[in-house]
Amino acid sequence: MLFIGDDWAEAHHDVELQDSDGCRLARRRLPEGVAGIAALHALVADHLGEAEPDTVVVGIETDRGPWVQALLAAGYQVYAINPLSAARYRERHVTSGAKSDPGDAKVLADLVRTDRQHHRPIAGDTELAEAIKALARAHQNLIWTRQRQTAQLRSTLREFYPGALAAFDELAGRDALAVLEMASTPAKGRALSKSKIASALRRAGRQRNIEARAEHIQTVLRQPQLAAAPMVEAAFGHTVTAMVAVLAQLVTQIELLEQELNAHFERHPDAEILYSQPELGPVLAARVLAEFGDDPTRYADTKARRNYAGTSPITRASGTRRVVLARVAGNKRLRDALYLQAFAALSRSPGARAYYDTHRDRGHTHHQALRALANRLVGILHGCLRHRQPYDETTAWPTTEPQLTIAA
Repeated sequence: MLFIGDDWAEAHHDVELQDSDGCRLARRRLPEGVAGIAALHALVADHLGEAEPDTVVVGIETDRGPWVQALLAAGYQVYAINPLSAARYRERHVTSGAKSDPGDAKVLADLVRTDRQHHRPIAGDTELAEAIKALARAHQNLIWTRQRQTAQLRSTLREFYPGALAAFDELAGRDALAVLEMASTPAKGRALSKSKIASALRRAGRQRNIEARAEHIQTVLRQPQLAAAPMVEAAFGHTVTAMVAVLAQLVTQIELLEQELNAHFERHPDAEILYSQPELGPVLAARVLAEFGDDPTRYADTKARRNYAGTSPITRASGTRRVVLARVAGNKRLRDALYLQAFAALSRSPGARAYYDTHRDRGHTHHQALRALANRLVGILHGCLRHRQPYDETTAWPTTEPQLTIAA
């Protein structure tokens, strides 16, 4: 077998090739892109001989990107090594603290040669699943950007325009964006007529209670408030105009991305099973599929899927002391989606509610009980995917007492 450590950077890759005994066969710095991957394939061919490509094992600290896809397409076994794991492995052999890119390539080659059984190979997800993953992550990134932009707008309005904060509960909502586009300062807000506000609300898409809503906004914006100096108010007004324009575009692009995400997700063969899970709507279901992937061989059992999701607790035991804690390391996007599913399922699934209440009755906190419920829901999802069966409430939640786990 041939073992390759690949320390990747934005513009180049440092690689080291080793044989089964750990002897270095080659060490190179290859450029990123087509030329680099072609040089790597040529280097492998020089040392592989007549052996099959699946006898090549690659360790690299990422699981995505064109380079990784090219390695998988070549038939190599590719292991995505957590950078923290690689750093700890380096400390086993180097105590001086020395570090270099070629040295990291050697560490990765040594790691997949001796310890690859403790790490997960990159699974071969379908092209559709990869597309859903790209869309789901981009959609969530834009939502996070919208939240940050909204917080910045709120902070700016608090400094000179508190009336706008009183008029709108949701600054990223279409009502607020439509009115603030015309009334970026307190003076402009006081000058707005009810008819202009109503017209803005209609353009923004509001269909109900337009007149009442316009009257309320006008009344709030005309309330007395402490004023900034005229030049300062004008400067803040330009700032608000720019922020509102950015927010409006973010809202539009999030909606467009969500439409594409839903269209791609509905084409996936696992969509029906995921939709059947309690409170997994289009966006959450797509995120769960994107982060879990769709390779049926990726997770050996329910425990493996739960560990990857980060919902299963960890145990720290030493001597007579034993503590069960929440798992810190994990896929944050997936963990957040599963947490939201568990919270929403409380009001729709009697079995989920009973499971949550049982944990609460035992003295567990709200978050502990929700994590335990999310962990149980992951196990149910794994069973549904394995047996190709949709969710069934009576099968998922038998009448026997559930097994409890604590995640502090």
